[in-house]
Amino acid sequence: MPFVTLDSVAVRSPDGRTLFDNLTLVLGRERTGLVGRNGVGKTTLVRLITGEQAPYAGSVGVTGRIAVLRQAHEPAPGAAVADLLGVAGPLARLERIERGAAEGDDFEAADWTLPARLEAALPDMGLADLPLERPAASLSGGEATRVALAALIVAEPDLIVMDEPTNNLDAVGRAAVAAMLERWKGGALVVSHDRSLLRRMDRIVELSGLGARTYGGGYDLYAERKAEEEAAAARGLDEAQRVVARTAREAQEARLKKQKRDAAGLRARARGDAPKMLLDARAERAEGTGARLGAIAERRQADAAAQLEEAEARVERIRRLAFDLPPSGLAAGKLVLGFDQVAFRWPGGPALLNGLSFRITGPERVAVTGPNGAGKTSLIRLAVGEAEPTGGTVVRGVRAAMMDQRTSVLRPGETLIEAYRRLNPGANDNAAHAALARFLFRNEAALKRVEALSGGERLRAALACVLTGPSPPQLVVLDEPTNHLDLESVEAVERALAGYDGALLVVSHDREFLDAIGIDREICLRRPS
Repeated sequence: MPFVTLDSVAVRSPDGRTLFDNLTLVLGRERTGLVGRNGVGKTTLVRLITGEQAPYAGSVGVTGRIAVLRQAHEPAPGAAVADLLGVAGPLARLERIERGAAEGDDFEAADWTLPARLEAALPDMGLADLPLERPAASLSGGEATRVALAALIVAEPDLIVMDEPTNNLDAVGRAAVAAMLERWKGGALVVSHDRSLLRRMDRIVELSGLGARTYGGGYDLYAERKAEEEAAAARGLDEAQRVVARTAREAQEARLKKQKRDAAGLRARARGDAPKMLLDARAERAEGTGARLGAIAERRQADAAAQLEEAEARVERIRRLAFDLPPSGLAAGKLVLGFDQVAFRWPGGPALLNGLSFRITGPERVAVTGPNGAGKTSLIRLAVGEAEPTGGTVVRGVRAAMMDQRTSVLRPGETLIEAYRRLNPGANDNAAHAALARFLFRNEAALKRVEALSGGERLRAALACVLTGPSPPQLVVLDEPTNHLDLESVEAVERALAGYDGALLVVSHDREFLDAIGIDREICLRRPS
């Protein structure tokens, strides 16, 4: 029996825009990966399933118990780990019973198996030594996510819904999520762009404005099918273009033949060598035939134009984003960045870096890896001059630009044209339009406001603003660039960075992303002891 059934569901945004229409989907005891472009309505679909939002049309039926892992895990003021796990009240009830101070319906409401479930769930998530009374606000993003995962296990629902579960996790945390899903016996809906995680799904559901399309198997089969669809759409477009050209040519040939017949008739009438009645009959027949052939030609051309429009729309729906980064002009032997015995600690905090030395020369591609809390963000802030070392020296040999997860180089409230001109003071509107068009923000798209952009659009816009000015940076520093991108945007950024001729310094837990952009070497940090 399915746990959730969505039947002919339609959803509209507050401004009346249709997010998706006629969506039919059944969720049962299988692992389903949900993918789709940013803004298409994946989070809205989660809200429909959990009952937080009603559909504009259609119905949502739920027969099982659902638990949700959301992207943000903001604890309430004063909350402890037990509160995040949802067990503070039930544990307090068991504690009262144990010390002989039971109240009201404590015995009837007691969850007697809770301690055993906690004892199994916390080690599964790498949290065996985590005190339940620890303040939730003291947890790192990765720790908070793992606590939320443990809460799912403890709750034992029929269906778990996970919204980007690996976004803030290091390699250990990502492995824990994957292992949890491998062991999970109920149903799972996983909204994710993590290709490694999507490979573990039983099926992939792609959400678009037209509804949901299901692909059996994991990510690799989905990618293969999508490539086949893209090739078929391209072939269909080529054929439609040939049909349009052929019908136009045939129509032109028909017009020329008619013109020749008309001219011959006029010459015969001028010579007077045939009766006028015969000539009039021929002219009438020719006129009728010409009109009939003209109507047929117009209908064929209209049909061909409609087929071409449909083929173009089909290609546009599946077309991959594609943009190139401009050349940096970085010389092969140029010192880009040098760390010499660098130490760093934030005021009042522990030492994050101690005696770190490395050099980046020319267009090298270097990844900074390591567990959460190891100092990766501190290292890249040192690299771009947003922080200074507490020991040792940092040599910054070229101009650098950093793209953090939120692309804070862009400011809410400004348009992309305004952002470009702020970051490139010498540029006029024409130069800004030209630069943004190179990154697929053409015409009115360049007038979008920053807050209206998806994650992929923000990163693309930030790259356009900082890389196409008169003095482009020769070192691009990226901090978890794929966290808020959809699959299509991740692949577009990979292709662009793979062809970039400058230096890259990248913090990422996404191993496939690092492989795709051609990382030369890694700086692996360890968490301070």
